[in-house]
Amino acid sequence: MKISERGQITVPKPLRDRFGLYKNVEVEIISTKEGILIQKRSRSKHPVDSVYGILGQPSDTDTYIEEVRGR
Repeated sequence: MKISERGQITVPKPLRDRFGLYKNVEVEIISTKEGILIQKRSRSKHPVDSVYGILGQPSDTDTYIEEVRGR
């Protein structure tokens, strides 16, 4: 395998198939002590990302508790 003039490499098809490296899949290149590691980016979101902004406008805790209690 050679690096092209533009810095590109071709991952052999058997490896692409084995690791699910299909068109438009994002990968990370990580520097290691032994060389470099190419891995698929995780699709999972950080747990905070799934609830960020869920409450809408900010309010104080006392007001929220009163609303929940129906007062």
